[in-house]
Amino acid sequence: MNSQSIQIMIAMVIYMVAVIVIGIVFARRANNSTDNYLLGGRSLGPWVTAMSAEASDMSGWLLMGLPGVAYWCGLADAIWTAIGLAIGTYVNWLLVSKRLRRYSIRVNNAITLPEFFSNRFRESKKIIMTLSALFILIFFTVYAASCFVTCGKLFSALFGLDYKIMMIIGAVFVLAYTILGGFLAESASDFMQAIVMIVALASMIILCTIKAGGIGQVIENARQIPGFLEFFQIANPSIGENGEQLVEAGKPVFGEAGAYGFLTVISTLAWGLGYFGMPQVLLRFMAIRSEKELKPSRRIAMVWVVISLLVAVFIGIVGRQLFPTAHLTGSSAENIFITLSTSFLPPLVAGVVMAGILAATISSSDSYLLIAASAFGKNIFQGVAKKNATDKQVMWATRITLLAIVLIAILIALDEDSVIFTIVSFAWAGFGATFGPLVLFSLFWKRINRPGAIAGMVGGAGMVFLWKLVIRPLGGVWGIYELLPAFIFSSICIVVVSLLTAKPSQEIVDDFEAVAKGETVPYEGGKAVVQQAEQKEQTQA
Repeated sequence: MNSQSIQIMIAMVIYMVAVIVIGIVFARRANNSTDNYLLGGRSLGPWVTAMSAEASDMSGWLLMGLPGVAYWCGLADAIWTAIGLAIGTYVNWLLVSKRLRRYSIRVNNAITLPEFFSNRFRESKKIIMTLSALFILIFFTVYAASCFVTCGKLFSALFGLDYKIMMIIGAVFVLAYTILGGFLAESASDFMQAIVMIVALASMIILCTIKAGGIGQVIENARQIPGFLEFFQIANPSIGENGEQLVEAGKPVFGEAGAYGFLTVISTLAWGLGYFGMPQVLLRFMAIRSEKELKPSRRIAMVWVVISLLVAVFIGIVGRQLFPTAHLTGSSAENIFITLSTSFLPPLVAGVVMAGILAATISSSDSYLLIAASAFGKNIFQGVAKKNATDKQVMWATRITLLAIVLIAILIALDEDSVIFTIVSFAWAGFGATFGPLVLFSLFWKRINRPGAIAGMVGGAGMVFLWKLVIRPLGGVWGIYELLPAFIFSSICIVVVSLLTAKPSQEIVDDFEAVAKGETVPYEGGKAVVQQAEQKEQTQA
């Protein structure tokens, strides 16, 4: 390992120590109760809510996956994805955040998404709770795998070390940190990591644009590649027999531009639909300390999201000019941010910027692991298997589940040629179609009932797998992103089954109407808990 690598490693180690310190600081408070460990006692402020929601959402694909797509095939795929995500972020904060926080308190102070769904329909047999917890386990295990792939690629590219060993070390670090501090530590560190991520992106794009000769030169170079800088065409790298892009006279070879039609644009914009079903974002809405703080939190989140997404896309574009033949496969293209940083920055500064990638990975993977483990510990272990389980038993079950999820995710991430963007897109579609329609109909449609909710979840999840594995490979009009047809199918299932089965009980309707009017006092046993929460909220206001 040379001097440059040692300095980069020192900067990253300092960052990791800072993350661990945050975990230790919040550990005692987090372990007081499952409410604190899993939802932070509904005590997040607007800045932490906004920044932690977006940092945990974006993950390593913001600094590696999205620039990699732009570097490999140009503007269209990356920018339409970014636009869809920006729109989805805004609509989710505008429509869902306030109603979900209020409703989760109303239905017996629910602190997890499966618990909210179950309490929303007043389940006695916890079918919705069990199904939703299982789907969270499945899709977040895949999500966690994408984060471990990021860790492996990052350290392998930086230090020339074995991918698998580095991936496993990264997974162990994330596991230890998540067990230590829970939701509060995760949210606090995500706030710091969101700052690191946007500083890393902003500093790199300024420096790289200068190195490339200015924005005009970057645009002129991109236009030389057929379809590279078009909204309705896509660049087509020419691939040789060895699976790598062809290079002639020191330049990468591209074929004729491919069409990027209206259907493909709509399909790509559908990424925004995923936000309605993302547990790591929805939990932040439930955890904020006051409804009144959601509006400023939304503004903070939107500024961060728009800047980060646009800069990430442009980094891929400028990277193609500065290092046109450095990455000759779609998987390798996801290292362009690393290549730019280590080439143009002093080693210690590059280490801090690399910590931005580590930040993105940690901020997401700890959220995924905690939510997935809590889905088992709180919702299946305590909610179904052992209803009289103590807080201590629930937390032990959660931590054991964390270990199991990490082991499975490591197995998924063993393939060094995995493309982060592809892994994330599948898990994103899974959550968006399984929970997105259910969240929207639960919050805004009085007629939805328990059978409709179950049909929507199962239908959405099933269609994601069916479309991804069977229908999408057919190509043509069928080659659209699986989230869009699965989201539509889930919505149809909810409406049709709800209308064909019995209306919801009057008590469920009363809950819905009370929440619509702004009331939060829940039914039956949770009244005292929520009254205390409301008093606390009024005092803070």
